[in-house]
Amino acid sequence: MVTKSLFKFSIFFGILLFLTGCNDKIEPGTTEASPPSTVKAAVAVAAISNQPFVYEALGTITAQAASTLSSKIIGTVKVVAVREGDLVKQGDILVVLDKRQVEVGLRQSQAGLSEARKAETAAVSARNAARAGAELAEATYKRYQKLYKEESATRQEFEEIEARHRQAQAALSQTEAMMAAAQSRIQQAEATVSGASISQKDATILAPYGGMVTAKMINVGDLASPGTPLLTLEKQGGFQAELILPEHHIQAVSVGQTMDISIPAQEGSPLIKGIIKTIAPMADEKSRSFTVKVNLPENTWLRSGMFARVNIPVGEGGMLLIPESAIVKQGQLTGYFLVDDTAIARFRLLRTGRRFKDEIEIISGMKPGTRYVVSPPSGLKNGIKVEDAS
Repeated sequence: MVTKSLFKFSIFFGILLFLTGCNDKIEPGTTEASPPSTVKAAVAVAAISNQPFVYEALGTITAQAASTLSSKIIGTVKVVAVREGDLVKQGDILVVLDKRQVEVGLRQSQAGLSEARKAETAAVSARNAARAGAELAEATYKRYQKLYKEESATRQEFEEIEARHRQAQAALSQTEAMMAAAQSRIQQAEATVSGASISQKDATILAPYGGMVTAKMINVGDLASPGTPLLTLEKQGGFQAELILPEHHIQAVSVGQTMDISIPAQEGSPLIKGIIKTIAPMADEKSRSFTVKVNLPENTWLRSGMFARVNIPVGEGGMLLIPESAIVKQGQLTGYFLVDDTAIARFRLLRTGRRFKDEIEIISGMKPGTRYVVSPPSGLKNGIKVEDAS
């Protein structure tokens, strides 16, 4: 009996809750607005247009003039007057080496020059004496030659005088050779002295031109030898883009041609106009490519080693382009709104390529003749009818 009463009560309570829920009112503003049935937007037809083919060459920014300063002598580094990033003027002292060893060599070469000059003096005296003896022997020989013809001198006397004459001539020739050798030694000694004097000046390395120190490879106390790199100096007044161009594009460039160059590190900066300065006359036999250098205008934010992209026109061809405003991003998807024959918008995926000002190349996902929305409004969704407003 009790069980039946509980069962009837449960049924009655459930019916009461159902009737109460049905009587609840829907508060205003809780329902979603239905999307518009028609959207006005400009509609265009995709078509092929001729655009220049551009080869994007990769390059590196370098200074138009740069030097690696090296040591010409052996010596300990005493002073390094600059650091990386310092600006220097022509003639500024950069590095000073210990020149004591050079001074020793200079004194030795000066002593050798003095000895050579003394040897020359002795050779001059010997030559003068030999010349006097040769002159006396010549006169005696001529006199005995006449006496021998007149039979006033014997044959033995004449032959003795003739032999002395030959000896005197030989002695003169020998002293003249000694004189020439002494003069040659003097010239060598003078050259050694001159070289030692220059080496003494080479102990102080000066800036060959105004510029910026970009690298320092030595420190005070290091031992420098001939050929040891000390500093790298870049001349102020402009940079260049050094790029590698494949051989099948080399005919598209020429010296004096203007190029558009972009620096990815300076995003948003305008393109730089550069002029081709040099084109390597020979291709690299391994990569089959040419080195091309493009001069750039002076720019305060350019630095050596920066990455550059150089746009090189290599011909023309047809490609499918649409305004960049027609591209729609939906999460990771890229597409556009196609307008079909019934004027209904259909979202379609596509793949884009290069950009040309405010237009973008379509690689796949759209064909010529396709009608599309130029600038999709925010309310446009898949399946909505589009009224052409163009």
